[in-house]
Amino acid sequence: MRNNIFRTKLIIWISFIIALILQAVPWPGPLEMMRPTWTILITCYWILALPHRVNVGSALILGLMWDLVIGTTLGVHGIVMSVVAYIVALNFQMLRNMALWQQAVLIGLISILGEFLEFFGEFILKDVEFNPHLLWAGAVNCILWPWMFLLLRRVRRRWQMR
Repeated sequence: MRNNIFRTKLIIWISFIIALILQAVPWPGPLEMMRPTWTILITCYWILALPHRVNVGSALILGLMWDLVIGTTLGVHGIVMSVVAYIVALNFQMLRNMALWQQAVLIGLISILGEFLEFFGEFILKDVEFNPHLLWAGAVNCILWPWMFLLLRRVRRRWQMR
C-alpha cells in the first residue's frame, strides 16, 4: 500500500515536471500566442482524478516552480495556479459528472481566467500592456483537454493510481 502511494506521488510529480518542460519550450513567433498552458491542464486533471493527492498547495508549489523555470516575477503563476486549483477543487464533483466536451469548455474558460489573473499580477508589479491574442491559449486548452484527459486517465489506470 505504501509503495502504491509513493508511486502515485512520483508519477504525478513527473507529469508536473513534463508540463514545466513543455511550458518552457519556445514556440515560433506567430504561434507563441497559441501555446497551451500545460501546467493548468495537467493540474486540473489531477485535481479532478485524485483530489486527495493534488490540491491548492500542490498547485502553489507548481506555480512557483513555473515562475522559476520561465523567469517571471516570483509568485504570479503561484497565485494563478492556486486560484485555478481552488476553483476546480471546489467544483470537482460537478466537473467530474460533466461530459468531456463540457469539461473542455469549462477548462478553456478557467484558462482564460488564469491568463487574466496573470496579466493583472504582472500589471500591478510592472508596466505591461494587455495583449488580447494571449486569450487564444484558452481555446487551445479547450481543444486539447479531451486528449489530455484521456492520456492521463490511461496513465492513471495503467499504474493503478489511487
